Amino acid sequence: MEQHRTRPAQYGPRRDPASGPPAQPRPSRSPRPPLPPQAARAAGGGVVRSARPARPGRAPQRRPAHPPAARRLPDPRLTGLGGGLFCGLVMLALGLLTGALFGASQTVYGVLFLPVCALTALWVREGDLLIAPVVVPIAFAVGLVPVADGGGTLDRLTGLVTGLATQAGWLYGGTLVAGVIVLVRRVRRVRVLNRRVARSRPRP
Repeated sequence: MEQHRTRPAQYGPRRDPASGPPAQPRPSRSPRPPLPPQAARAAGGGVVRSARPARPGRAPQRRPAHPPAARRLPDPRLTGLGGGLFCGLVMLALGLLTGALFGASQTVYGVLFLPVCALTALWVREGDLLIAPVVVPIAFAVGLVPVADGGGTLDRLTGLVTGLATQAGWLYGGTLVAGVIVLVRRVRRVRVLNRRVARSRPRP
């Protein structure tokens, strides 16, 4: 008994035996998505570098504000001659001012003499420190001329000598103030020089 073989149904267009083998359909190519810039560089042979995160901008450093010039104390450096002229002219002006406003009071003049001595010792340069205690007594005598009692030249000279004798306390006090300030500045200068010498020496 013969069994009929069933053939599977063939789909698609029938081919003509004389026309040859049927052409195979080409698979459709789906469009490729665009490559990122880094992948495109890698495909082209370039070196791929990892993207670095953007650094946050650094805030500019603020420098400490300098104090205004009006608040700074004057720090001049006077020579020996300049210190003597400064002290003498200031004391002469204070003597005239005392004679005009305070009735030629020698006590007021002596009080005003102390800060002038201190400023002279502070403002003279370091090379002329020893001159400050010398010029302040001379300036005291110069400024005492308008304060001394007397009308004529001889009387005023006598009043000057009397004023120097009676106001010797203020004279010695002002000279002592100038001497102490000069001594302190001198000691500080010697210490600074010793430190510089010690730093400049080679260590063993």
